[in-house]
Amino acid sequence: MKLIRHCLCLLALAPCCMMAASAQGSRPVVQFIATGGTIAMKVDPVTKGVVPAISGDDLMQTVPDAGKYATIEVNNFSAMSANYVEPKWWTRLTKAVDDALARPEVAGVVIAHGTDTMEETAYWLDLTVKSNKPVILIGAQRNASSSDFDGPRNLLNAIRIATTPEAVGQGVMLAMNNQINAARTVTKTHTGNVETFKSGDFGFIGEVWDDKVVFSRTALRRQHIDIGSAEMPRVEILAMFGGADGSLLRYAVDQGAKGIVVQAVGMGNMNVSMYEAVKYALGRGVPVVIATRVPNGRTMPLYGFVGGGKTTFDAGAVMAGDLSPQKARLLLMLKLHQGVSDKAGLQAAFDR
Repeated sequence: MKLIRHCLCLLALAPCCMMAASAQGSRPVVQFIATGGTIAMKVDPVTKGVVPAISGDDLMQTVPDAGKYATIEVNNFSAMSANYVEPKWWTRLTKAVDDALARPEVAGVVIAHGTDTMEETAYWLDLTVKSNKPVILIGAQRNASSSDFDGPRNLLNAIRIATTPEAVGQGVMLAMNNQINAARTVTKTHTGNVETFKSGDFGFIGEVWDDKVVFSRTALRRQHIDIGSAEMPRVEILAMFGGADGSLLRYAVDQGAKGIVVQAVGMGNMNVSMYEAVKYALGRGVPVVIATRVPNGRTMPLYGFVGGGKTTFDAGAVMAGDLSPQKARLLLMLKLHQGVSDKAGLQAAFDR
């Protein structure tokens, strides 16, 4: 009789267990790729310096509510400062993201990254990742030893974004401080504040609220560039400033740079010495892209004095438009890698 009652209890519980299993199985999968950065650092008790200390699995322990939104896979990709990133590392990261998003059950990817070069990695991935599923970069301005550590909030918000249907097709995003920025326009604006990432005149594309994720605009200026495993060409950034003599630009060319980005002033202007150095590079078949150190606005061929934007454009340089120097470098590098080096082809990519 006891055996019969036990069996009846099991039968009664079976539908509930099946529903729970079904609910768990219906949750989307989000892959969390941990790469390092302040979000994965603590204060060393001996040196008192902030150093890498925790893994992606450790970070997931700080967000117990993540399971409400997705099944999380952790990929401990690296554990390093964002200052150490370089093209080979970016290429490996693109492959890791592509591999994850190619799986039907994976709804999106969240990447923990140091904030110092996060905008570069975000734009690189926006240019190179094949899928239209959401990729969200997050980090922290305060390390994990801080009582007001901002990493957990950013991580949970990113997981929620990754499982939001409206996030599909938005490209790579950067989500911190409850704000969502597009990869192409976002930049770090403050060394310490949690509200450091902004998109200038363009503004952020969405917000994360307690009850929902809200998108207010779509990032339209996007393009995809296929990459292989071959080494990326060397592209350098040289700055224009009062008294710049162009010698470092010439040196970069002589040392084998395959492309140059000039961080010019204003709409893309420079002095005569830098202008002559630009012509030196162009004369040796090295493409030159003119960006600006001004946070908002674009470079364009307007000023006709020697070194003005129009003179460098007429000499053969390419205008970066509203891309920052560091992002212009990435686009130039990837187009050169693709085999595009003529002015018309490069200008078309920067105008897109």
